[in-house]
Amino acid sequence: MDSTLSLLMQGFAVAGTPENLMIALIGCFLGTVVGLLPGLGPINGVAILLPIAFAMKLPPESALILLCAVYAGCEYGGRISAILLNVPGDAGAVMTTLDGYPMARKGLAGPALSMSAMASFCGALVATLGIVLFAPLLAEWAIAFGPAEYFVLMVLALCCLGGLVGDSLPKAAIACLIGLLLSTVGIDSNSGVYRYTFDALHLQDGIPFIVIVIGLFAVSEVMLMLQHAHAGVAPMTITGRLMFNMKEFMLAKWTMLRCSLAGFFIGVLPGAGATIASAMCYASERRMAGKDHQFGEGDVRGVAAPEAANNASANGSLVPMLTLGVPGSGTTAVMMGALTLYNITPGPTLFQEQPAIVWGLIASLFIANVMLLALNIPLIRVFVKFLSIPNWLLVPGVAAISMVGVYAVHGNTFDLVLGTVIGGLGYLLRVMNFPIAPFILGFVLGDMMEQNLRRALSISNGEVGVLFNSPIAIALWVGAVAMLIGPRLMKMLAERKERVAA
Repeated sequence: MDSTLSLLMQGFAVAGTPENLMIALIGCFLGTVVGLLPGLGPINGVAILLPIAFAMKLPPESALILLCAVYAGCEYGGRISAILLNVPGDAGAVMTTLDGYPMARKGLAGPALSMSAMASFCGALVATLGIVLFAPLLAEWAIAFGPAEYFVLMVLALCCLGGLVGDSLPKAAIACLIGLLLSTVGIDSNSGVYRYTFDALHLQDGIPFIVIVIGLFAVSEVMLMLQHAHAGVAPMTITGRLMFNMKEFMLAKWTMLRCSLAGFFIGVLPGAGATIASAMCYASERRMAGKDHQFGEGDVRGVAAPEAANNASANGSLVPMLTLGVPGSGTTAVMMGALTLYNITPGPTLFQEQPAIVWGLIASLFIANVMLLALNIPLIRVFVKFLSIPNWLLVPGVAAISMVGVYAVHGNTFDLVLGTVIGGLGYLLRVMNFPIAPFILGFVLGDMMEQNLRRALSISNGEVGVLFNSPIAIALWVGAVAMLIGPRLMKMLAERKERVAA
């Protein structure tokens, strides 16, 4: 423990130089800006800054500090558009829309933003402490997850949908199946066969995630705004309160801690990602809240849970990258590219061979998250001003920014048309009270589920029993069944008890 503490102090000496502090501050600000732009997310932010950092000939520890600050800033920034406009910055922020946007509509945008900032800080802090204390041990645990375990883990995440939608399980299942179906569009990576492309050249690589997100959230939200304006629905109100109060903090404090720990452990698993962490934590917190909650209608715990899990998972994904040389997420894969540019090979020997880089990076995570909290809390007053923009300016503004984001991916008009069509589908689903979160979760997890299932069956020569062989897989199956059946059984027992009492 003493050696770990001394190494961490050396890391703070590296990250605490004036140059690296300025680099971290710039990265935090740029990451927040990139994160709040719908559909970009941390992977694009880091990818954009990587060649710039290399061209500036920054030393490796400074380049990594910049990229980590951008990564952390994007995770913070993704919540802003999710809460204010119902448009998540990335997949991990989808769960934040479920309660963040209803809070904004009630005039509580300030408390929602401040609570999400505090939950993000808590999640990142817990995860960074976890990296310091348990990184090598957790890396060995992560190796125990093979393709079969990953497939069952994603099944468990989808089974958590019951916690997201309350009593609307059939509608959630339909929305999830639509998302899974759309995830299969494109070339089959195993056989090279075109699936559901209808001979459209632009669909050969599948439907880009940003097109799905912008269509389902931004375009459908614009349509709903127009519908509400036509029906004479009152616009959002804004209260003077910009910070959460002590009652809200006490209500959410254990939620933040639980979801930070759970998000970190899920993030350590290579490829699991913040999407699974935020969905599972939101579902578990909704169930733990019992009957006396407002989840889905503007509950502060519904903002704290996914934000704490999201940021804890993001930091946790650094563990397999640093200790195993295996990227824990798409963003850490780009960061591994940064290491290779400097002829540094991540893996088990990195802590011994490059302690200044590793511990400087870990120390910079502490510093960056303090900077982000200090930056974001004062900026809440600025962010909330977005809600005072009149609809005649806000609606075309959201539409224009969203379409620019869609066009920037491939630079073709086909994506614009496809995004608009998906937006129309999203509008119909929302009008008919179909939940959108299961749609997104199914789309994001669909490809990973398929690939892991195929790998597992390939290893076992087609034996389906491989999905039930390991203790981890069995435990995950039990959890999945419990998630599906448990709430219904409890509801039936409660109704039976009420009938007997009557």
